[in-house]
Amino acid sequence: MPLSEHEQKLLEQMERALYAEDPRFASQMKGSAHSPNRRRIIVGAVVAVVGLALVVAGVATEIIPLGVLGFVAMVGGVAWAATPARKGGDLKVVKGEGQQRAATTAGRPKGRRGGKPGPKSPGKSSGGSFTQRMEDRWDKRRQDGQGF
Repeated sequence: MPLSEHEQKLLEQMERALYAEDPRFASQMKGSAHSPNRRRIIVGAVVAVVGLALVVAGVATEIIPLGVLGFVAMVGGVAWAATPARKGGDLKVVKGEGQQRAATTAGRPKGRRGGKPGPKSPGKSSGGSFTQRMEDRWDKRRQDGQGF
């Protein structure tokens, strides 16, 4: 069932708002139109087949480490073939206004690692469920006049 004209306009507004608010997330959700890397798929399939042969050989000769090695090779080959190749570029961090800067760890204090939350700023909502935080963000947008 096709969308009505009003629904299409609302959807376009939502897309523009998403791009304005979080361009990095929006570009990730848009997806990529790259074709699968044939070489990566072929190498992964060959490794998986060799791993299968090792599993069969390990079972036939009753050498358990050989079978385990074959299983690991099978899983690794399939994972290698299924995942897209990473592009060799600098990592970028998107700041508040959509500007990008290179990702560095120089500005992070030495004693802090990921996983330990720092002190909360008083302006932000603390904790709550994911749904509650999203509802709070939605309410804030509507109050600021950015809502639909």
